[in-house]
Amino acid sequence: MPPIRAVVALALAAALLSGCASTRFESHGPALPRQPLCQPPGEQVAALVLWGAKWRPDQKEPGLREAAAQRGIEAFFGTSGCYTASRVLRTVDGREARGLTPAELGALAARQTSPPRQVLLITVRELGPILKLFAHPALLEGGTEVVLDIRAFDPASGQITTDFSAHWQHGGPWVVKGVATLEQDMVDALRQALQPSVARP
Repeated sequence: MPPIRAVVALALAAALLSGCASTRFESHGPALPRQPLCQPPGEQVAALVLWGAKWRPDQKEPGLREAAAQRGIEAFFGTSGCYTASRVLRTVDGREARGLTPAELGALAARQTSPPRQVLLITVRELGPILKLFAHPALLEGGTEVVLDIRAFDPASGQITTDFSAHWQHGGPWVVKGVATLEQDMVDALRQALQPSVARP
């Protein structure tokens, strides 16, 4: 009969391979969107997307995460059908685009070849795997998470119309994930937060 420890190790390995993952999403903030931020069905909206990252002080490999975030953001706005046309920027004249004032946002929007009807400001706060190991070795929960701060600016009124944080998680008991899915995780989190009505073929 194999040793008890070997049996336990095999059971844990099997559980890790068969973990059941689910997706959770929540949002909160001073100005939650009253409707999806993506363009309504049948309308054609041009948007300017300004993004940046604000990591916690002990964030590991921020460069890797920022590269994955940029690829995910560009992929989402390039393929989701969220807007008919969009331009994604991280810096403007050497400055972090997400830090522009409403007056600067209005001026930037007016300078675009196709003036946008909406300006989105996205700050990435978390993008990466999570793993929780509880007191008992058989209690393990993991997956990946994305935390975004999202604001929408209306160039016509010069006002910030939406301001909220979105927390997306995919995982569950016995789920262990690495960094390979971060780009897709960003796409999925943006889809949940912005809610495009129709995906492009």
